[in-house]
Amino acid sequence: MPISHRLLAVSVAVMWGLNFIAIHASLGQFPPFLLAALRFAIIAVPTILLVPRPRVPVRWLLGYGIGFGTLQFLFLYWGMAVGMPTGLASLVLQSSAPFTVLLGAAVFRDRVSARQVVGLSVATLGLAVVGWSQAQAAAFGPFLLVLAGGFGWAIGNVSSARAKAPNPLHLTLWMSVVPPVPMLALSLVIEGPDAIARSFVPGPHLVPALLGLAYTVLIGTVAGSGVWTWLMARHPAGVVAPFSMLVPVVGLSASAMLLGEEIGVGTAVGAALVIVGVLWGARRRAARPTGLPAPELAGGEAARPKTVSPEPASPEPARL
Repeated sequence: MPISHRLLAVSVAVMWGLNFIAIHASLGQFPPFLLAALRFAIIAVPTILLVPRPRVPVRWLLGYGIGFGTLQFLFLYWGMAVGMPTGLASLVLQSSAPFTVLLGAAVFRDRVSARQVVGLSVATLGLAVVGWSQAQAAAFGPFLLVLAGGFGWAIGNVSSARAKAPNPLHLTLWMSVVPPVPMLALSLVIEGPDAIARSFVPGPHLVPALLGLAYTVLIGTVAGSGVWTWLMARHPAGVVAPFSMLVPVVGLSASAMLLGEEIGVGTAVGAALVIVGVLWGARRRAARPTGLPAPELAGGEAARPKTVSPEPASPEPARL
């Protein structure tokens, strides 16, 4: 992977890490369910008009839209709205990685390697440490909500992986068509028409909220997902995917600097365990066929042994 492509991968992680700051700003004006509906409606309208629908089974498109688009952001925005610290939300959402491995193994009988089991165990321990720290700070409820968001993301991961879209970016854009209607219905029923109307009244938080929404749509989703999809099409998933673990590093750092959020010792230890566990589980051990010299192994696809069964694909990172 050339240095320019590595820098692109790092830039995407920065875009997605700062996206949590943008979400925080938008939640200062809009109730969470309405915000999720707005976010995806802005993408869905031009997608329906301009982007061809991907040639994938409808069940996987719906599964991707319900899991990744609806459930993930329903619980993420809800958790952040009721007190989940912004930086910590960027970390806990990485629970999608172990959830994806578990769902793939339990529902679709995907093979799980020993390395993935170790990584899953370490990441789960890290999440338990973070959860314990949040319970001590009386923020366990928001923690569970964001954890549920990670599970929704995992549902989206296994659905998008089985869709096998010839153009993954088109699948990502069409996924945005699914969430607006159910999220708007939830907003009307739970948040109410009065809260929806008040959220559009000009005030001190309206401009930052709109700027945050614009960042989420244009930078976090369109630009970030576009560059990430471009990289995933040119390099093995196991090479690109670990860069997504920079997202919580950026999210935690930016939240500490811009929002003054403090990171306790327990949370820091748990965060380190989550990042190490997910990175370890995402690594692939290169198999060297007998009699092939080491330099020839680096020759790309033609040099890879064809008889080795591939491991399950690394979980798809968040397109936040």
